[in-house]
Amino acid sequence: VERQKSLLEEEKEKTEKLLLNILPREMADELKNQGKAKARNYRQATVMFTDFQGFTRLAEKYSPQELVAELDSYFIKFDEIVNKYNVEKIKTIGDAYMCAGGVPIRNKSNAIDTTLAALEIQRAMREITAKKEELGQEAWQIRIGIHSGDLIAGVVGIKRFAYDIWGDTVNTASRMESSGV
Repeated sequence: VERQKSLLEEEKEKTEKLLLNILPREMADELKNQGKAKARNYRQATVMFTDFQGFTRLAEKYSPQELVAELDSYFIKFDEIVNKYNVEKIKTIGDAYMCAGGVPIRNKSNAIDTTLAALEIQRAMREITAKKEELGQEAWQIRIGIHSGDLIAGVVGIKRFAYDIWGDTVNTASRMESSGV
């Protein structure tokens, strides 16, 4: 009985980690306790989009495994950076990376936090580019768009939960990224 209890606790811990890897803690707790997570309106949040220039052309030069490994290496670095600045990763969409400051935990420093994360991502990309050029490899170039304002955040889905954000602030950040040089 003790062994089964221990195994059950281990499985519960694994499930908890997996859930927290998908959703912010506040949303995961609400979902577990109430079966649904309530959507929230944020009056001041900051959204950042990144996207790799010419990704379709770049992708043609890689095997599927190489492409995913390369993209993963960038996104892991971005994850480390946004975590450092308390910015919430929302999702990746193909080669795009979306995150937001001030959600799900509101704070007044979200614009500064998100901007500092963006500047560090730029710095990391310059370092990666220099290393790749030394090795004679093609470096990936990135565009970044940021916008601050109000948005709505919530959890959608029943089969595969997703924490997401919506609103003009999100759309404008996306347009800032896609219009960048």
